[in-house]
Amino acid sequence: MDYKVDKKEKYVVVTTTSEKLNTTNAPDLKSEFVMLTNQGVGNIILDLSSCEYCDSSGLSAILVGNRLCEQVNGKFVITGLQQEVESLIRISLLDTILNIKDSLDAAESVMEYDPE
Repeated sequence: MDYKVDKKEKYVVVTTTSEKLNTTNAPDLKSEFVMLTNQGVGNIILDLSSCEYCDSSGLSAILVGNRLCEQVNGKFVITGLQQEVESLIRISLLDTILNIKDSLDAAESVMEYDPE
């Protein structure tokens, strides 16, 4: 397992512990997202502060997490983007659909805000 899971009251923080998000570990991350949403988790923060490289499999895992949260009317927020990973996301134009925050505190603020 190349990530750790920290369950909070309103959301879960999934933190990568590997420098790479690629074909080796992306399937495990996708599976974790599926398991979390099947357990009723709708709000996920993905902290990529340890991740310095991401390939298409990694992007796919990120998109799966985003889609699963959207399907349950939840929130999926990414934080901790390193320069190379951020560049890949921007080149892929995924920054237009993903909720990206500069810090874990900012991401957690999004999860704590409840307009109802």
